[in-house]
Amino acid sequence: MKLHHAVIVSVIAGAALGAAGVQALHAAATPPGFVVDEIEVTNPDAYQKEYAPLAKKMISDAGGAFIVRGGKTQVLDGEAPKPRVVITQFESMAKAVELETSPAFREIRQKIGEKYAKFRAYVVEGVAQ
Repeated sequence: MKLHHAVIVSVIAGAALGAAGVQALHAAATPPGFVVDEIEVTNPDAYQKEYAPLAKKMISDAGGAFIVRGGKTQVLDGEAPKPRVVITQFESMAKAVELETSPAFREIRQKIGEKYAKFRAYVVEGVAQ
């Protein structure tokens, strides 16, 4: 009887390890998604006070991480972008699109953000690591 239990436990443990391995391989093979925002802020004080904290929290809660957030720009070719540039990384393009198109995010962008800034946003797929 003990051998029977040991075999069952081994099968369950093997299945769990296999599922974890498949999940890890899938995660490694899924390229990250990047949201690129070009933001022309028209009222910096109100933007930072009313919109930015809400957007930052929603992005963080959705698993997003800021890669670039309005830092210095050095032009190498062409003209410098006039708006502020923000790049946010998500675990996948689908996760990025999910947040950006969610009713809650769209509402704060349209009702608060667009009072103080003009936005151009797009999602690009990164390279799987």
